[in-house]
Amino acid sequence: MAEDTDPQALTDAEWRERLTPEQYGVLRGAGTERAFSGEYTDTEVDGLYHCAGCGAELFASDTKFHSGSGWPSFWAAAKEGAVEERTDVSHGMSRTEVVCARCGGHLGHVFPDGPNPTGLRYCVNSLALELDPADAS
Repeated sequence: MAEDTDPQALTDAEWRERLTPEQYGVLRGAGTERAFSGEYTDTEVDGLYHCAGCGAELFASDTKFHSGSGWPSFWAAAKEGAVEERTDVSHGMSRTEVVCARCGGHLGHVFPDGPNPTGLRYCVNSLALELDPADAS
């Protein structure tokens, strides 16, 4: 997506056209891919993970860790303001949802059981991400 395109202004039909049905289900429908099924669950390639919906930088590979949860996990966002947190009370529980700050796409959830230095575990759907190994820091 071009940087000058406002992803917040896209219609539902435009999102459906731009994303695969699986990506749409996660990013726009707050869905979740099956545990251990995602492309990036065990990936150890250096680079930056971008939002599959709008291309925004979300997570760096140097903050990725193996949590055993079945989804890619990170202990911090790539930069301040890259993601937003929202209260999610679906499925009979209260969790903290993580969305892309640029397009509002659902990424996953954040939990307070991650490693130091933050103690956070951003548990993210692979379908919401695109890894750019050329952006390795």
